[in-house]
Amino acid sequence: MHLNKEAMSATIEIPTAEKSLAYAMKNFADYNHWANCTLVNWLRTKPAEILETELKSSFSTIRLTLIHTLETQRYWLSIINPGSNYSGQDFDGDLESTFDTLIAQSQELAEYIESLSTEQIQSETLVVSQWFECNFPKFEYIMHVVNHTTYHRGQIITMGRNLGFTDAPMTDYNFYNVMAK
Repeated sequence: MHLNKEAMSATIEIPTAEKSLAYAMKNFADYNHWANCTLVNWLRTKPAEILETELKSSFSTIRLTLIHTLETQRYWLSIINPGSNYSGQDFDGDLESTFDTLIAQSQELAEYIESLSTEQIQSETLVVSQWFECNFPKFEYIMHVVNHTTYHRGQIITMGRNLGFTDAPMTDYNFYNVMAK
């Protein structure tokens, strides 16, 4: 059977750029949650006292790097979701509560982004902080927070390598899309 172009376009929906962008942002947030869970599950196999070892890095321990990551995710969630409860960077839990809070916060971020419409993902959001002022579409902030978290996951892998860990998990975005979804 041969379909002409009109018949094919009637049966296959070609997503608009806007819908593709919304899909990508939702997938990116789901990836972030999965990658954080994968990292935390790996770290849970390591002795807690080693994860508290001070190293030369932008944060002195793996736990402090995780805390920075979750606090930054909380901050950006408060930007894209004005209804979120954010009172500033105040988390200072032990290692296990840091793991649990990072996973819960990553899930909250992914669930909120999943709830956004295409229009909401593209809507501009003004940010006025002590460091900068900008008015970008929400998708720019979503990309930023996931990219920032990816950066620190890589940093934690390097810190782990310096502590003698040679079994780091694969947390690449393409691996998630091909193997982990």
